[in-house]
Amino acid sequence: MFENYAYAEITLEELADIHPSKYVLCDIRDEISHQYGAIPHSVQMSDICERAQAGTLDRGTSYILYCMRGTQSLDAVGELRSFGYDAVSLKGGYASWLVASFQEEDAQNAQKQADVEQSIRKKFHKKLFTPFAKGINQYDMVQEGDKIAVCISGGKDSMLMAKLFQELKRHNKFPFELVFLVMDPGYSEVNRMVIEKNAKMLGVPITVFETQIFDAVYEIEKSPCYLCARMRRGYLYSKAKELGCNKIALGHHYDDVIETTLMGMLYGAQIQTMMPKLHSTNFEGMELIRPMYLVREEDIMQWRDYNGLHFIQCACHFTDTCSSCREDGTSASKRMETKQLIAQLKTINPYVEGNIFKSVHNVNLSTIIEYKDKNGVKHSFLDDYNKD
Repeated sequence: MFENYAYAEITLEELADIHPSKYVLCDIRDEISHQYGAIPHSVQMSDICERAQAGTLDRGTSYILYCMRGTQSLDAVGELRSFGYDAVSLKGGYASWLVASFQEEDAQNAQKQADVEQSIRKKFHKKLFTPFAKGINQYDMVQEGDKIAVCISGGKDSMLMAKLFQELKRHNKFPFELVFLVMDPGYSEVNRMVIEKNAKMLGVPITVFETQIFDAVYEIEKSPCYLCARMRRGYLYSKAKELGCNKIALGHHYDDVIETTLMGMLYGAQIQTMMPKLHSTNFEGMELIRPMYLVREEDIMQWRDYNGLHFIQCACHFTDTCSSCREDGTSASKRMETKQLIAQLKTINPYVEGNIFKSVHNVNLSTIIEYKDKNGVKHSFLDDYNKD
């Protein structure tokens, strides 16, 4: 069907003229990327080239491949065609589809915002707002007179956090202020546009400031994600303090917490977790809070999909497969391995996620071989072993 398409590419306009039953739309990005957002009715198939090489791909099917911007998918199409498969690449990839979808939605912003807010108050109140408010109360994250910089990266988590804070503000049990802060570390044009369009559509009045972090870490070979994340946090603290804020809020959720806890043991040989709040060591008087601490990622994705929302996956413009810039420098593959491990364990023990989360709330120091105190001083069980 696709033999006559120039350069093995197909445009969105050409795609619209073909009935969906005549092809399979394949997202060749990794599973995490697909979960962050994908073209409707597409199939995640990052191993499509391996399947083609092994001959396990259906030769009677026509395939349309896409990645983030249409570069990796074009290479994959060349490989598939060399094995005799009928395939083309979606020109511009997922990014081009996002741009087109936003253009269609511009005229419907007011109704969209109302629908999203209604979904938080009704359908997703127990799954999203209740654990959001519970986390804030349980860990004492917000006090009267606070001015909080709600840090928006452009992904589903931080955008939902902004809407939940607006809802919390609406209840207004005590006065506090919000600033919705977006740092542009060198976004691609598409990523910047997606963030601004989403903020406008959702009624989030963002304050944007620019940095050159991506350029600064471009040549770094060892742990560029770690350095990028640390630099981002520093810039966020600095800008927030300049705006008169005393706290920054990040969008890490419950699943981030348990994955980080398990990854520390499996990959870092240490027991530590992602704290619900922290005092800044470099910016006096500033504090970091994580209000989404008790919110499940599955519920965030259900809210996103229910409302037909599409967010950026990763701010990084150097690669289409980076899932997020993690402070611990761990790769997307390690985080996915941990996600899959937890999912496998859950089939045996349905309480495994809660147990991982609770484990760092129930630490018994008398059974710990060695630990560090808040000053970094090591203490061994042998220090006091013979004193009794």
